[in-house]
Amino acid sequence: MSGHDHGDHEDHSELGELDVRVRALETILAAKGYVDPAALDILIDTYQTKIGPRNGARVVARAWVDPKFRAWLLEDATAAIGSLGYGGRQGEHMVAVENTADVHNLVVCTLCSCYPWSVLGLPPAWYKSTAYRARAVRDPRGVLADFGLVLPAQTEVRVWDSTAEIRYLVIPRRPAGTEALDEAALAALVSRDAMIGTAVVAPPADAG
Repeated sequence: MSGHDHGDHEDHSELGELDVRVRALETILAAKGYVDPAALDILIDTYQTKIGPRNGARVVARAWVDPKFRAWLLEDATAAIGSLGYGGRQGEHMVAVENTADVHNLVVCTLCSCYPWSVLGLPPAWYKSTAYRARAVRDPRGVLADFGLVLPAQTEVRVWDSTAEIRYLVIPRRPAGTEALDEAALAALVSRDAMIGTAVVAPPADAG
C-alpha cells in the first residue's frame, strides 16, 4: 500500500461530529423557516454528484486528449489541476495515478477521510465508512467486487492512502469507441467513482 503519515488531520478526522452539528443546524434553520430541507437536499446532491466531480472529470478528459497535459498531470498534479482553475482547501497537494492495462489504482484514507473536494466534490458516505477504509487495504479486490468491478487476475491493484498532506486522483483508462468524442463529451463519461478507483469508465452506449 502506498501512502504517508497522516500527521495533523484535525479537520478531517472529525467528520462524524461535524455531520451531527450540520444536521442540528439544519434542523434549527428548518424549524425557523429559514431553509427548505428538500431544497437543501437537492443542493447537496447536486454538488456531491454533479458539480463537484465534473471538475475532476474535466481534468481526466484533458489528460486523455492532451499528451503534454497528461505528462504534466503525472509529474505535478497540483500545478496541472490548478491550471484549469481547480484548487484550494482539500486539494492543495495532489498526486495523479494512472490506470493501465496492467495496473488498477484504488484510493482510500485509512485514518480519517482525506479527500480532494476541489476535484471530486463531497466525499460519498461509503468512502468515510470504517468498513471501506479497513477492507480497501486488506482486501481491495473484494471491495472492488462489491462495487461490481471484477478485474482480471493478472491486473495489479495498487492502493493509495490519502493523507492530510497528499490527495490522490485516479486517471481511469479511456474507453474504446471514444475516438471521435470531443473533450466535453469525454468528461461526461467520467464518474466520481472512477476517479477514486471503485469503477471504470464505460464506453458510450452507441460505441459500436
